[in-house]
Amino acid sequence: MQGTELFTSLIGSVTLLLWGVRMVRTGVTRTLGGALRRLLAAFTSNRFYAFVSGLVMTVLVQSSTATALLLGSFCGRGMIGLSAALAVMLGANVGTALAAQIFSFDVLWLWSAVVAIGVILFMSSNAERPRGLARSFIGLGLMLLALDLMTSTIEPLKASPTFRTVIGAIAEEPIPALLAAAVLTWLAHSSLSIVLFVKLLASTGVVPTQAGFALVLGANLGGAIAPFLDLSGSPPAARRVPLGNLMMRGAAVILILPALSPFAHWADTLAIDAGRLMIDFHLAFNVAAAVLSLFLTDSFAKLCERLVPEPRKHEDLSTPRHLDPNVLDNSSEALACAMRETLNMGDRVGDMLRQALIVFETSDVRLMREVEKSDNSVDRLHEAIKLYLIDVSRSGLSEEESRRFQEILSFTTNLEHIGDIIDKNLMELAAKKIKNNYVFSSEGLAEIKKFHALVMDDLRLALNVFATRDVALARKLIAEKALVRAAERETSDLHYARLRDGRPESIASSAIHLDIIRDLKRINSHLTSVGYPILEEAGELAESRLLARDTEAAEAHSNGQAAAGTLRL
Repeated sequence: MQGTELFTSLIGSVTLLLWGVRMVRTGVTRTLGGALRRLLAAFTSNRFYAFVSGLVMTVLVQSSTATALLLGSFCGRGMIGLSAALAVMLGANVGTALAAQIFSFDVLWLWSAVVAIGVILFMSSNAERPRGLARSFIGLGLMLLALDLMTSTIEPLKASPTFRTVIGAIAEEPIPALLAAAVLTWLAHSSLSIVLFVKLLASTGVVPTQAGFALVLGANLGGAIAPFLDLSGSPPAARRVPLGNLMMRGAAVILILPALSPFAHWADTLAIDAGRLMIDFHLAFNVAAAVLSLFLTDSFAKLCERLVPEPRKHEDLSTPRHLDPNVLDNSSEALACAMRETLNMGDRVGDMLRQALIVFETSDVRLMREVEKSDNSVDRLHEAIKLYLIDVSRSGLSEEESRRFQEILSFTTNLEHIGDIIDKNLMELAAKKIKNNYVFSSEGLAEIKKFHALVMDDLRLALNVFATRDVALARKLIAEKALVRAAERETSDLHYARLRDGRPESIASSAIHLDIIRDLKRINSHLTSVGYPILEEAGELAESRLLARDTEAAEAHSNGQAAAGTLRL
């Protein structure tokens, strides 16, 4: 093979290895994600249990980076203490080293059987758990295949002058080798892949022992850098976990660097394969780092809290609180995060609607401006939820998850429309009322407040329906639409009666009064839409429409009106 072909083959093999690691991680997360999270939550009261739980989880997931991101999320939500999280990370680092041990044995020939098992599992079931397990098998097979391809590629690559020049430059000094491996690991987001690659380089005699050890240390350091940078924009509590892990690994690397040369010379005297030496050194380094650091997690935790303090409290209502990017691989949990954020968005809309009535009552210009600004926060929340849902959908959704996905997307869109109605319609009416010094009659204001209370009640009911998907509550919400329609007619009739009586304040504010009622009714229509998918799924939608049609006909008859067309709820 020519040099270009060899380099291309090597790059392809490494890429395939990275993809296999990712498939194993996502497959295990989808299959056992909830169980792994419960494992972490249950076994972190004691630092030794926390260490073991991190080890077990990372052997299964094959990514200490994924464990670090998950722990950062847990700490950010206050679900686990920082000291316990650092103990979990020490276990995760040892878990990655154990995974490397497993792949170092002569099992590469199994790749075809493992892939076949995965494909059969994937094609024989549409359920999420079996398919997640199938992904894990396919990913494991791809990892074995990639390692086999790398082995066959590196042997002839030794004869390449360019390759020898590059490796020779790295092998001369341990510091450049360490930094190069750290950067590669950060880019790859997988210390396991880089360590296995170093093992192959050493076993074929491409790199000497000391350079190989330096590369292994760099892979360990890079594995701690990746989650630290990934969580750089997260809340302080979430950033402290990868920072603590980086400090513990960095301290261990600094301690061993001065002894690297004599240790490598001693290792060369052992009758052990050079590739096996790399894997054993990787495990020994992480076990030693864990032993030294496990009793110092409290001290590291305090140092992290000093380095990354909590910011001064100032609530930004436009900042999402529940959209956790670290659970995107688990679609059911990610959808639960999106649902919680939608409820948060609903609370913001509820605050706007409540304040809107106060503006009409008090003509408070400052509050009117605050309500208008609140719509910008609602718009940003809507955009954040929408983008988060797009990320969730990329991992593939089950039928039930797809249904929930559509419900969340639809309800957030309706909430955003409600925010626009409050901002662009109700607040414009309020500005007009304030500018012209209009005053509602006492009866008119009482009617607006009564109608507003109906819509506020329906907002609370709609949020409950969205959260619980309760059929009885959904039925009640749909029935409320007819009550709101009847209340609108009653309010309009009373207002027209005051106009006929020649009430000056009613005449001046007539258009504003009727437009407020109309806009509140529009808001209510957006709210009731959340109940239809639930009733449709329960097979009650046709029945509810029939009931609503009958109700409308009876009301029309009592008011001496002819029912016009079919009611479209």
